[in-house]
Parts: sequence; structure tokens; C-alpha cells
Amino acid sequence: MSTCVENTDWDFLLQFVSEPLEMEISDVPERPVAERTRSAVPVQVPTPPDSFTSSPVDPPAEEDTLVSVSTTFFPGAHIHSHPPDVVLLSSDSIFFYVHTRALLRVSENNFGSLLPLSSKATTGQLGPVLAVPESSTVLNIVLHAIYDMPCSHYSPSFESLATALSALTDYGVSLKRHVSSSSALHALLLSYAPLCPLELYTLAASHDLYDLAVPTSSHLLSFSLASLTDEMADRIGAIYLKRLFFLHFGRADALKRLLLPPPHPHAATNDCDFTEQKRLTRAWALASAYLAWDARPDLSTNAIESALGPLGDQLSCEHCRKALRDRLKTLIIQWSAVKVRPPFQPFKLSAYIGTAEDYLTRKTSFGRNISHSGPTYPRKSAHVLLQLSFFQSTVSLIPFFFSLHSSCNIAHFL
Repeated sequence: MSTCVENTDWDFLLQFVSEPLEMEISDVPERPVAERTRSAVPVQVPTPPDSFTSSPVDPPAEEDTLVSVSTTFFPGAHIHSHPPDVVLLSSDSIFFYVHTRALLRVSENNFGSLLPLSSKATTGQLGPVLAVPESSTVLNIVLHAIYDMPCSHYSPSFESLATALSALTDYGVSLKRHVSSSSALHALLLSYAPLCPLELYTLAASHDLYDLAVPTSSHLLSFSLASLTDEMADRIGAIYLKRLFFLHFGRADALKRLLLPPPHPHAATNDCDFTEQKRLTRAWALASAYLAWDARPDLSTNAIESALGPLGDQLSCEHCRKALRDRLKTLIIQWSAVKVRPPFQPFKLSAYIGTAEDYLTRKTSFGRNISHSGPTYPRKSAHVLLQLSFFQSTVSLIPFFFSLHSSCNIAHFL
């Protein structure tokens, strides 16, 4: 956008331009945040000759000068009730006309100790000019966040957004306020979650942006925790790294708990009694154990249906087939409703002494603190079962495995 200022003002501004005016601007993926303004700046006119000498010479032609000014923060922009009173000059010589009140209102350190201006600050007719180390792309994002304006139409890169968050912190701007779930900057950052979820989660964790980390974590369900490097873990931090681990462990644990109940048995008939119905229970236990063995937090409902649906092909009883369909439908609904952010519980150690048959007879819930007060088991048949639990509801598929091999020892399944 062209901006008309007086010629004397351009003389003052040109002293801050460090780059040659004829330089070519390289192509960048982001849209430009400034436009060049053409201004006629007259050169010094020589002293007129005496009247008795030759005829006066014509003044030299005016020289055109280009200066880049922000397309959003220019002198005539209606973004504040007061006119701009300070100019920010980016590292690539772009001028941003802003308001001291707006900067001081959101900053906790006087905008990086740049404001209020000292008496020695360079001042011209356009107001004081402050040189900042940020590039025009980063400074544009910073100012849009301060003025609570969307900047998505500039299509900034993720690297520019990450640098802008660090700059906002340096200028004393609260990120939890300006990157809240209702802010435009939050929506812009979240648009990169499908493209670079780990980088965005790391960025949110490093700035403690919980409202940004939670929706981003849903895109990390397929991420392999084993591929985390020491550098990534250090940048994420202990708290958000724990939450990421608990997210994966919690969903895997929830899947195992949902797979546990078999299809509900129906009333005995002439063709299908309770003994015949145990075939479906055993088949469900084996198929669910197959899914639970390699339970992934991003397991799709199609994979569950593909593993458990074919069990009905081997059933001749229509009542058993209906029970299987109903149980599978309930399982898919329950798995779809599992939250991507599980409740966080402290570590807990559980122990049990005895054989698998004793375990099933006593119907002890796997994961509780057990104080053994029953009869003393022979030393050769006594075994200790220990489990480190992350959640109140822990893995409980073991009773199903034992129902198939009740004589097996608990220690074989550790």
C-alpha cells in the first residue's frame, strides 16, 4: 500500500536502511508483509549563479527512492483509536507503525526494555524508530498477536511461527493469553498438527501451552515412542513427556479392558446348549488376545472388526451370531468413545502369591494392592506376581488366558 509522507521524513528514515536500495528480494514461501513505496527525494540544489553571468541552469532531475512499509501496520491503518507514535524497523528494513499503548498494555517487561523511550532516542517527524532483531515475517506475526488480529492470510511457515513465540516471550507477552484456544494464533498453529505433530507438540510443551498440546497429541497416536531421541525428550520436558507416554499406555490399556468381556450367552436351546456356547467364548478370547498382544493406541475400528467379525462364520447357531454382532457393535462404539487424554494416576506396585488356579478362585482384581491372608501354599507351587501399574484400571485379560490353560503358572505370563 502506498504511503505519502513529506520529503523531509524520508531523509530521516533513509538513515536506517542498511541494505542497498537496488537489491532484489529473494522468493520466500510466505506472502510479503510489506510493499515498496516510491517517493521523490530531491538532491541538494547548487547555489544559483550571478545574474550577470550565463543563464541559470535547470535543477537536476528528481531521484526515485523505494522504502518498504508493512501492508498492515502503516501510518494510515485503522487498527487503533490513536495514530501510531512509534516505528519498529525489522532486521530486513521493513517499517511497522505501531502504538506504544498497545505494546505496553500486553508486555510485562516494557517490550523488552525498549519502552518507554529514553530522552536520547532518535526522533523525527514520523516518531521514534526502534530497530529490532526480528525479521519482518516474525515481527509481523508478533504484532498481529499483540493486536489480536489473524495473520493466516500471510501463510507463515511453521518455523516462523515457532520463532515468533520465542520473540513474544522475549518481549514479555503472555503466551497463555495470546495463544489461548480462542485466539487466531492458536488456530493457525493447530493447522500444522497433521503435518508436523511432534514438532508442534514439542513447541507447545516448551512453552507450557496445554490447550495447544492436548489437541495436537491426538495426531501422535501412531507415533512410535521408541523413536524419541534424547534431544526431543529434553525439549519436550518431563511433564509433557510423561503425558505423551500415558496417552499411549492409557489407550492401549483401555483397549484391553474393552476386549475382555465375551459375547453374552443366550438361553440354552436344543441345538445350542451352554457347552456349545463355550466355543464362541474361547474363540473370542483367542481373537481378543491377538489384538491385545500388539495393542496400539491408533488401532482402527476396521482392524477390530476384521479380527473379530469372521468368528461368526464358524457358528451354526443364529442366536450366537446375533450375540457376536451385538458385542462387536458395542466394542466399536466404546473404543470410538475412548478419550485421547487418559486420567493420570501415580505409579502403583501390586503383588500376588499363589498359582493361577488360586488367582482365579479368589477372583482377585489385577492391579489392586493385595494383602495375602489365606492359607499358606506349598513353597514349590507358590509364585510371586508383580506388576507396575500406571492407572487405576490395569490390564485384566490374564483371567481369560488362564481359563484356557488354568494349570499354567502365572509367572509364565510375565
